[in-house]
Amino acid sequence: MSKVTVVGAGNVGATCANVLAVKDIASEVVLIDIKEGVAEGKAMDIMQTAQLLRFDTVVRGVTNDYSQTANSDVVAITSGIPRKPGMTREELIGTNAKIVKSVVEQVLKYSPNAILIVVSNPMDTLAYLTYKVAGIAKNRVIGMGGALDSSRFKYFLSQKLKVNANEVEGFVIGGHGDTTMIPVARFATYKGMPVSECLSKEEIDEVVKSTMVGGATLTGLLGTSAWMAPGASIASLVDAIINDQRKLIPCSAYLEGEYGYKDIMIGVPCIIGKNGIEKIVELPLKADEKAALDASKEAVAKTTAVLKEIGAL
Repeated sequence: MSKVTVVGAGNVGATCANVLAVKDIASEVVLIDIKEGVAEGKAMDIMQTAQLLRFDTVVRGVTNDYSQTANSDVVAITSGIPRKPGMTREELIGTNAKIVKSVVEQVLKYSPNAILIVVSNPMDTLAYLTYKVAGIAKNRVIGMGGALDSSRFKYFLSQKLKVNANEVEGFVIGGHGDTTMIPVARFATYKGMPVSECLSKEEIDEVVKSTMVGGATLTGLLGTSAWMAPGASIASLVDAIINDQRKLIPCSAYLEGEYGYKDIMIGVPCIIGKNGIEKIVELPLKADEKAALDASKEAVAKTTAVLKEIGAL
């Protein structure tokens, strides 16, 4: 029996709960929201597809009653105000820091052994806040951003290659932001072949650029943040944890010397299993790649420093 709590019943949270149910990843999913009736309604809507889609997961919705989340194995935190067109992730920090801090305290009261997946933006900064206020082992706090960014990278690669996306591999490191993420094209492959053997430098550069503005592109088209891929990205992390898959997934992790960085959370390749982050993988980066990661780290550190400025830490 496995139990997962998704905090925030907005588009991202509800999509995550739906994927968890449809794929039968967890035995029970609790969808919780501060707004009366929203989580209950979306959970009921999902459950009304159970017979149609033949899944056994039970999804329950509750309003602001964290006792119902007790003994969760994994808690995904999606709550917070969404990014609007033209708004940077950094502008979200003041409001969302207060929300996330309150959520962390409440979920750990009832699920002290849970692994926490942070989705709220600015994600790297709020994952760092989560780790600091939670007082738990660093492997139990995971920032989701790299999983989503990598999925977008592989999508754009597959579009450029005109091939099945499931046969493309690639990942994104660095901060979860339009100017801080780093799609590492050198490690991207199609059926084991480096994409550099299939695409020109100009084509790869186009893919990298499209990936970096992937979130902003969707925000412009939709009028709000995307939710399908983010929700599925959370569910993929939950799946790796619940089923101890030990998959390599880029995530925001707390670093204590890896890549030469300390006391920061930023996206790096991680092995994800039953204990959360089982291992941080240090890539053999070339000088230009390390310089890009250094710049990303400085940008994330600058945003994270705001937590102390506003008294969140």
